[in-house]
Amino acid sequence: MGSMFRSEEMALCQLFIQPEAAYASVATMGEAGVVQFRDLNSEMNVFQRKFVSEVRRCDELERKLRYIQAEVHKDHVHVPVPESSVFPFAPNPREIINLESQLERTESEILELSHNAVNLKSNYLELTELRHVLEKTHAFFEEQDGVSTTGTDSLTKALISDEALNSQSQVTRGRLGFVAGVVPRERVPGFERMLWRISRGNVFLRRAELEDSLEDPSTGNEIFKTVFVAFFQGEQLKSRVKKVCSGFHASFYNCPSAHSERQEMLKGVKTRLEDLNMVLNQTRDHRQRVLTTVTKDLHNWGVMVRKMKAIYHTLNLFNMDVTKKCLIGECWIPIKDLAFIRHTLAEGSKAVGSSIPSFLNIIDTNENPPTFNRTNRFTQGFQNLVDSYSVSGYREVNPALYTIITFPFLFGVMFGDAGHGIILTLFSAYMVIYEQQLSKTKSSNEIWNIFFGGRYIILLMGFFSIYTGIIYNDVFSKSINLFGSSWSNNESPSSILGNKSITLDPATKDYSQEPYPLGLDPVWQVAVNKIIFLNSYKMKLSIIFGVVHMMFGVVLSVVNHVHFNKKINILLQFIPQMLFLVLLFLYMVSLMFMKWVWYGPKNPLKTSPRCAPSVLIMFINMMLFKHTKPFDGCDEYMFEGQDRLQKIFVTIAMLCIPVMLFGKPLYIILYERRRKKHTSDSCGELNGSIELKETELSGMLNEVAGHEEEEPASEIFIHQSIETIEYVLSTVSHTASYLRLWALSLAHAQLSEVLWNMVLRLGLTSETHWGAIKLYIMFGVWSMFTLAILVMMEGLSAFLHTLRLHWVEFMSKFYVGNGHAFQPFWFKHVLENEEAVED
Repeated sequence: MGSMFRSEEMALCQLFIQPEAAYASVATMGEAGVVQFRDLNSEMNVFQRKFVSEVRRCDELERKLRYIQAEVHKDHVHVPVPESSVFPFAPNPREIINLESQLERTESEILELSHNAVNLKSNYLELTELRHVLEKTHAFFEEQDGVSTTGTDSLTKALISDEALNSQSQVTRGRLGFVAGVVPRERVPGFERMLWRISRGNVFLRRAELEDSLEDPSTGNEIFKTVFVAFFQGEQLKSRVKKVCSGFHASFYNCPSAHSERQEMLKGVKTRLEDLNMVLNQTRDHRQRVLTTVTKDLHNWGVMVRKMKAIYHTLNLFNMDVTKKCLIGECWIPIKDLAFIRHTLAEGSKAVGSSIPSFLNIIDTNENPPTFNRTNRFTQGFQNLVDSYSVSGYREVNPALYTIITFPFLFGVMFGDAGHGIILTLFSAYMVIYEQQLSKTKSSNEIWNIFFGGRYIILLMGFFSIYTGIIYNDVFSKSINLFGSSWSNNESPSSILGNKSITLDPATKDYSQEPYPLGLDPVWQVAVNKIIFLNSYKMKLSIIFGVVHMMFGVVLSVVNHVHFNKKINILLQFIPQMLFLVLLFLYMVSLMFMKWVWYGPKNPLKTSPRCAPSVLIMFINMMLFKHTKPFDGCDEYMFEGQDRLQKIFVTIAMLCIPVMLFGKPLYIILYERRRKKHTSDSCGELNGSIELKETELSGMLNEVAGHEEEEPASEIFIHQSIETIEYVLSTVSHTASYLRLWALSLAHAQLSEVLWNMVLRLGLTSETHWGAIKLYIMFGVWSMFTLAILVMMEGLSAFLHTLRLHWVEFMSKFYVGNGHAFQPFWFKHVLENEEAVED
């Protein structure tokens, strides 16, 4: 809780580590994640640093891992998901050697299997294409059996028939030669045109597309091809045809012209295909077994290599001393973790048997330390809300602690519907209950990751929405009668429901003068003046919550003033700011409570209880020092002497402005700087006899003066003028800004009521036998619009408005936010960043 209230104390330390113990010590620090190292070799490039060879060694291991992982994904081998909280430690030097040899063997084995598989698949592809060529060419030659042929086809058949080719009397020059093969299907049109052009129409081409796709041996992609047979005459034309086929990446296959030879060759090809297919299956099974075995250790290997690489990158930030027997590093460490780091250094030296222990020294510095707020799963989301605006200054009050309650509460005021709050609660409860399982699944959906990261915020927003929904008595725009109404009516219930002009007046006998036990009375659901009543009620609540929220922010500034030893700011800033806020706006809030109490329907203290003065008109007249004539029978003031009291309040509030404007600059110029000069002169006189360290002198001067830099007097006045004007004007604008609580709450309630009346009521009022089906459809439409509009869109709108109220209206009263975040060397961050890059 102390860490959440303000950032932890940090110390700048200098580490002296023996080279043989450096790896183990830094590895332990990386597991803890509480050390932020500084680069002591910023003037050197990455190739000049000491551990550059080890980093290259890790890069080579990562390359091998990427290749193995690519092969695993290529074969669609299931990779087991490890436990998110169980990661192997960084490997020691002996484990690194074993890991290198194991990855080398695995990579070589997979490369050999891949190479063999490609060769086998290439052979299988060639045999498959040859089988198709033999089958299709056989069909080309025999397609006219039993059919009367004429013209070119009959001549072709006659010239290439078995009898013609085997006859010794056939004239050689009358025969037709042919080339058979396969060509990619997308190249067929250009292939035909080119054959036509180079032969001037003297090549006769027959083709047939393959119905089944083939597999590319290298990539595994599907390829589609076409079998062709090109008939020609003469060796010169044959040479041209082959050149065209080569240009279009067509494959040639030796196809006998004799029928018996083709059948014998086809039979042999099919036998070879069966044998090759069996070998391919065995190779594929063996590869699958190898990859399945690798996947069991693939994740751990990757984690170990990434940790090892991060360690050597961190060691490259260290500097080697002149004797080259010690590594020197500088880092920021939380004060609470100094004992752990000392123990880590001692254990690292003991583990390697070093006779010289490693140690750390705390360095005195005036440098602004980084801001470190230690969080857990519950508080991390709220801390992220604050850090999204800006990181708090070192040891500044952390608003995240108070945001845990105020953020979901103000959200609930705007999102006040118990039914919609239950939806938010169920959704967030699912993420919280199953967060271990859900955190293991790395999703690339950014919206889901945002929801899951803020699951505890959504859970509290759901709880507070249910609470405010009960106060508003609003459940899906309907009221629930749990305690019975405080109103009574002699008319029948049916006449009340059918009456559209019921006006509730607490002064009548229909009101029992006993308020509803919890929240709003459900009878307001049928009242004509419901909106008028709710408007006044929610508007006043918004102002009350806003003023209290802003006053709390101003009070928190006192904690900063005390901690940073700027107690004069309490007198010259906090007190006039609080007086200005209390005498004007807290007084307006008190008038609201007085109006509620004193102007009840039956109050014996007032002779005219039915006509109370308007708080808004009264506040405006108070600021303008004027009077407004009230209506007949109404009071202008609530109590005697109120006009005089209001003038005193306004006068004191106006006097606070020059105090805020001139008080602090005059104090700095007339008192602090003179005292600083006097202290400097005194220190100069003592410098000859007393030796003071420069850091001690600087710290003493800063403590006395309270300012690190000498600013001109004009800049001090300008800076203070801006702060004063901003505060005075913002008190008015910020108070009005809290009216968004009323506006969004009213809009949400009215939109929910409109959706009920315009959609779901259509199904509930149906009196026919189709009413059940109509209600089923209308309920689906109503549910869809409720989730999409009222829960998601309205919820997002209320979330953003609540965020603005905290960032601007609340945090501006005390929060500077000029710090820089603590960025420790933590393996968790290293692994998360690597996974984000891979995704």
